[in-house]
Order: sequence, then structure tokens, then C-alpha cells
Amino acid sequence: MSDYKNITLDRGLYVGKGFTYNLEQLDPSENYKGTSLEGLDAFERQLKRFDIKISGNNCDVIDKFFASSQTAALFPEFVVRSVESGIDNSELISSISAVKTRIEGFDYRSITSNLVEVGSSSEYIEEGGTIPKVDITLSENLVELHKYGKMFIASYEALRFQKIAVFSLALRHIGEHIAKQQLNGAIDVLVNGNDGNTPCEDMDITGDLTYSDLVNLWNSFGSYKMTTLLVNPSVVPTLLNMTEFRDAAAGLNFHATGKLITPFGAQIIKSSHIPEEFILAFDKNAALEVVQSGDVSVEFDKLIDRQLERVAVTSTCGFNRITDDAVRTLTLN
Repeated sequence: MSDYKNITLDRGLYVGKGFTYNLEQLDPSENYKGTSLEGLDAFERQLKRFDIKISGNNCDVIDKFFASSQTAALFPEFVVRSVESGIDNSELISSISAVKTRIEGFDYRSITSNLVEVGSSSEYIEEGGTIPKVDITLSENLVELHKYGKMFIASYEALRFQKIAVFSLALRHIGEHIAKQQLNGAIDVLVNGNDGNTPCEDMDITGDLTYSDLVNLWNSFGSYKMTTLLVNPSVVPTLLNMTEFRDAAAGLNFHATGKLITPFGAQIIKSSHIPEEFILAFDKNAALEVVQSGDVSVEFDKLIDRQLERVAVTSTCGFNRITDDAVRTLTLN
């Protein structure tokens, strides 16, 4: 078992692939299987080493991180993890994406295939016959990555005696806001394509939105499933007031989880980023790839040196529309 208590912590651990990766190289978690420290990662073992409690009724104050130069080196990683927790817990991106790809760098080109449906599921390959080919090639367009973030402004004097859990809550709120910013980029790619000039298929209706319109939208997906509807909050009352949405099962799910679903199983996600004039529908399992460049980034030198004034927290990511046929819009006139 590694001796996690004898590792020297300094700002050099933030260089390269990041603090957690570098610390895990020095203190691999796999060495703790079968011990009382199993289940903790290298960062969490350092918190235990220096007895820094970051949650619960007896959590410490921010000043505990700055008891020494070594404990101060843990503070930026704590900030990063709190912000990432806010991004993940918002479930905005995870609830609409099929896969998340992490890269190191800023250039990423996904793959595409020319797979098409056969005329009948009963078609088969005769003995000695030719097996149909599916070409898998690189996409013509690079995935465009953007930086999303916020800057928090505080003084060390104002925060030093605040409970760590309270400050973590504020950081999670920053993460939730970053997720909302990212959602705007994801919607743009789903609607307009990777190049911004390839709009998804649109179904135009006239008059008031009816349940029949939603059924036709669902039916238009063919072999794909309409798993998710992104709608503006102003459209939600129209949906919920439809007789069909008062179905017992849908109502029970809403009361139990707070999540809205349609009678045909598609989850409804409301977002002010969606224009009021259309509904975005897609198959979550085939529509969107999230491309994440690195982890959440903070200015670790400032945090270690207690220079909390104007600290930027950023996340760089982009989105790739995987399958064009798995996305539809329903325009409301």
C-alpha cells in the first residue's frame, strides 16, 4: 500500500494532465483495495490526511485549507470538483447527450457512416452473396469548441471563516450556470448541424398545437425513438393541459420524480434557450455527442496564493450532431 501521508503537495501537480491524474500516479487508488481507504481517490485521501472536512455538520472553514503550503495546494482541486459537481448535477447536458468524449487539445473530428435501412427486416444474405458495406469515415467538419465560464469575485478575508460546505454550494451554482450556457450551444448544433448550415428536418403546423401534432412528430422518427422534447417554459402549460397528458402513469411519474413525460414515453425538458415558436425533439441515444477538452479550469496559482479576487472558472467543450435523422423540430405558427 502506498504511503499517502508522505506525498509532497505543491502547485506542480496542476501541470500537464491535472492535479487528480498526477496525484493518482504518485498514489494509485488500486493499492488500497481491501483497506479502510478503499473507495477514496488520491485527493480524498489527502483530505483525510490533513483532516479537512468539506461536508456535514462538522465541516471545516475555508481557512483550514490554508493551514500550510501543502493543504493550500488542495484548494484549487476542491474548487474544480465543486464546479464539476454543479455541472453534472444539473443533468442538463447528460440528459440530452448520447456520449461524452474527452480530448486533450482543441481539434476533434468525429466519424460518420452511410448506414441506411433495408427495405424489409426479412431480407438476408444468400449463401455466397455479397455482404452490404457500411463506410465509416471522418466527418467533413471539425467539432467547434467554445469556452464557457464565470468569474467569481471575493476576498480571502471575507471567505476564510465561512464553512467549506457553504462555499461549495456557491461553486456548484456556478457549475449549474455553466451547464445552462453549454445547453445553448448544444441546441444550436442539434437544430443547425455541425457546420451551422444543415438544419434538421422540420415539421410545420398551423393553428394551435394538438396531441395529433405530437403523434405525427413521434411517428416521423422511423427507426429512431423520440426520447426527448426540449420546449420553452411557455409551451409547457399547453402540453400539460392536453387531455392525453393527464394519463395516470404520466401523472404518477411527474408527482414521484418531478420529471415530465409524454404519454408515449418521451421526457420533456423545459429551457428558456428554446424559442417559443418550436419544439426540439430527438433520440437521446443517437443525436448528440459532447466533446470535452480537459477538465474544468481554474487559475490555481491565484487560489493557492489566496488571491481570490476575480478568479475565472471555465470549461471548454463542443457538440457534434451524430445522426441527422435522429433530430426533428416542430415549428409552431
